[in-house]
Amino acid sequence: MQLDQPLSEKEFDELDNFLLSDSSPEDAMTMDMLHGYLTAIAIGPETIMPVEWLARIWGEDEKDVPKFKNSKEEERILQLIMRFMNEVLVTFEVAPKEFEPLFVEHEYEGQTLIDAEAWCWGFWEGMELRPGSWDEIWESEAGPLMQPIYLLGADEIEEEELPLVEDPVKAHKLGVDLEANLPGIYRFWVPRRKAAVTTVKRDEPKVGRNDDCPCGSGKKFKKCCGAEPSEA
Repeated sequence: MQLDQPLSEKEFDELDNFLLSDSSPEDAMTMDMLHGYLTAIAIGPETIMPVEWLARIWGEDEKDVPKFKNSKEEERILQLIMRFMNEVLVTFEVAPKEFEPLFVEHEYEGQTLIDAEAWCWGFWEGMELRPGSWDEIWESEAGPLMQPIYLLGADEIEEEELPLVEDPVKAHKLGVDLEANLPGIYRFWVPRRKAAVTTVKRDEPKVGRNDDCPCGSGKKFKKCCGAEPSEA
């Protein structure tokens, strides 16, 4: 199964059911929260490798790990998550204006409204992987684009802002605004996005210039492999 294939409805339900099952930790993300989380990682200021962000899906504690039946099930679930992520990445790269956040719908006084809160919680969790690196957008002219994410996703908001999220109709409007704002947030970070930083660990201690050359020649390192081209 290729990673560039979007999840089918059956596969979506398969991942959804696993996240909600007893096999997943109690604090594991739901599908809408996961979608927000992956979106923040996909469009944010830094490239973050899966080895770092995958663990957070299951909870904040290191002990929060899923109980896979076997290695085959583990491989299957991780593959579905990676393809879910790839859908987000590809959509923003190809047609950012067509990106649709995975919001929950609910009925309120005869209206079908969207509830973007869990999606925004997930987005906020994605931001928290690199909290300081998001400062630039908050402090820029694009800062207002982030307002719906702040109101619906932050742990704490100002008391006077509570009516904006406690009223279902107003919360619905924030969700609509958020969807419209996401392409702008994506465009803000495209020219600023930093590549992932890889730390290289040396298996052997660094050779000093006055040490014997490790090649076994018997010469000092600075007179052998460590010599400048003109000295060699």
